[in-house]
Amino acid sequence: MSDSILDTARAFILREGRLLERRLFATLFEAAPAGGVVDALRGYRNEDGGFGHGLEPDKRCPDSLPIDVEVAFQTFQTLLTAGVPATDPMVPRACDWLATVAAPDGAVPLSLPVMEAYPRAVHWSDWTYVPGLNPTAGLAGLLHGMGVEHPWLTRATDWCWSALEKGFPEDAHAMSETLLFLEHVPDRDRAERLAERVGEWLPQLKWYRSDPADPEYGVTPLHLAPHPGSRWRRLFADDVIEGHLDRLAADQQADGGWAINWEPPGAAATLEYRGVETLRALRVLGAYRRVPSS
Repeated sequence: MSDSILDTARAFILREGRLLERRLFATLFEAAPAGGVVDALRGYRNEDGGFGHGLEPDKRCPDSLPIDVEVAFQTFQTLLTAGVPATDPMVPRACDWLATVAAPDGAVPLSLPVMEAYPRAVHWSDWTYVPGLNPTAGLAGLLHGMGVEHPWLTRATDWCWSALEKGFPEDAHAMSETLLFLEHVPDRDRAERLAERVGEWLPQLKWYRSDPADPEYGVTPLHLAPHPGSRWRRLFADDVIEGHLDRLAADQQADGGWAINWEPPGAAATLEYRGVETLRALRVLGAYRRVPSS
C-alpha cells in the first residue's frame, strides 16, 4: 500500500508537477544532487534579489513578493533538513530585498499592490499588504533555522518578540508562522515561555482544523507538526496524529496527486499547487513512516 502511494504520487509529480517539485522529489526521495533544486529555484529570482514569477502559485505576478521569498526560504530549509547546507548567496540577497520593503520596525507584508496587474486567486487581496506575523515570523524562523545572520533579521526578530508578547495571532496561518519562529529563534528561554501557552490557544484559531473528518480547508496538526521530531508534536495526542495521517493517505486522488480545496487563478496554477501539495503529503507521510522516505 505505501509503495503504491509513493509510486503513483511520483508518476503524478513527473507528469504534472513543476520543474521545482520534480527536482525536489528527486533529491528527497531518489538521492539526486541538490544542485538541481537550487538551479530550478534560481529561475524564480529577480535582479533585485527577491523571488516572484508565481513561486507561490496562487498569483502570477513576476515581481518580487515576500510570500515568494518565503517559499524560496522554505525550499532551502527543506534541503537543509535533507542534509544540504543552505549557504547559497541567494539567501542573504533576498534578505537585502526584504529590508527594502519592510516597515521601519522590520515587519513585512505577504504581498504588494504590484500583483494587482496579474491573475491571482480571490483571497490574494489588499489584506495581504499589511505587515504582520504572517509572514514576518515565518521568514525570521526559517532564517534562524538556517543559521543566517542579517541586519533585517535582527529588526524582524525584535518586532516578532514585541508582537507576540502582546498576544498570539487569531488566525491559524499566522500561528503556523509563529511556531516556526518559536521553534528556531536563538533566545530559547524567551521562546519556551511563550511556547507553554500554544496548546491552549490552538482551539481558538480561525482556520484551524483539528478533526480529521472535517472536509473544509484549514491548517491541521500535520501542518504544525509535519514530522515526529517537531517541537510541536507533543501538543497532539497520538490518536489525533494517526487520524490525520489516515486522512492524508486516503486523500490521494486516482491520478496519484493530492487535491486542493481552494480555487487558484487558472488550470496551470491548479496543477502547480497540486504538485506542491503532493510533495508535502509525501514528505509528511514519509516522516511518519507511512511511505518509504529518503
